[in-house]
Amino acid sequence: MSYRRENRGSRSGLFDDGLEEGGLRASSSYSHEINEHGNDRAMDTLQDRVVFLKRLTGDIHEEVESHNRMLDGMGNRMDISRGLMSGTMDRFKMVFEKKSSRRTCTLAVFFVISFTIVFYTIRFVRYFMQG
Repeated sequence: MSYRRENRGSRSGLFDDGLEEGGLRASSSYSHEINEHGNDRAMDTLQDRVVFLKRLTGDIHEEVESHNRMLDGMGNRMDISRGLMSGTMDRFKMVFEKKSSRRTCTLAVFFVISFTIVFYTIRFVRYFMQG
């Protein structure tokens, strides 16, 4: 308990406004000037931080705008390529619908045989080149 009393006594000495019965003491005006100087420094620091944050948010805004433009361009290019692919697929459908099933089967068999011949030829050439 004695510690609390001593602590209160030292605190009252620290936070004493310097009021006397006759008015303010000289130490009060000095501490007031020190507080104003500290407040001015704190305001300057705060102003610097606000300027920095404003600059940072401006940079973020510019970055977001550039990404939005890039994504819009990418979306437009995807729409164009989707249109081209859709046109190509429509042409393939027309070719396969117009041809008879016999011709389609003949064409499919021809592609399979051609692919098989090319595959084994390449494999055969690699085998003799390596060894």
